[in-house]
Amino acid sequence: MRKFETVKTPEELHELQGTPGKVALNKVIHRIDEHASQFIAHSPFLLLSTANKNGICDCSPRGDAPGFVQVLDPLHLLIPERMGNKRMDSLKNILENPQAGLLFIIPGLEETMRVNGTASIVKDKDLMEMMEAKGHIPDLGIIIKVEECFIHCAKAFKRSHLWNKEKWPDTSSLPSPAKIMAAHAQIKDVDEKKVQSSFDESYTKRLY
Repeated sequence: MRKFETVKTPEELHELQGTPGKVALNKVIHRIDEHASQFIAHSPFLLLSTANKNGICDCSPRGDAPGFVQVLDPLHLLIPERMGNKRMDSLKNILENPQAGLLFIIPGLEETMRVNGTASIVKDKDLMEMMEAKGHIPDLGIIIKVEECFIHCAKAFKRSHLWNKEKWPDTSSLPSPAKIMAAHAQIKDVDEKKVQSSFDESYTKRLY
């Protein structure tokens, strides 16, 4: 097994990477203020990070029309749980370990917004009706009780050129997602064609 030279202490980290400036140290707020609320209202996409009771982590995308995540008050966000593949990895993790991290993304904007807090799964009828979309009311939602909120700088997006189409990599040699899933699943009689057919049916008939 390969061995790695690892960093073991915060002091070693700072020795190698330096120390944060005053703005970075003080940028964290502990609520959703007017500026954060406006950012969230413009975001159609977020990444939700959770972990189970053993600390095994998972990161899952959530997306819908801008404003799909609702600010209930300065300390609570509401995320609809739309139809998925029924694995419910994030939801099961939340039941075991409520700590969660969110990264809100706005297309074309290189800065992002991070929100950390505790999550719970809710089914209140009035909350579910607030999240209706395309005539469908979700069965469940995720409430995030906000503990930290802050803007994350644009360096990762600038380095990756994520919004610059001219810099996008050539994916012509990349195997299709259906081919990758079929290879990983290793189920008899399930091939790329069948997985793609399932994708197509899900994307056209079960988005909500």
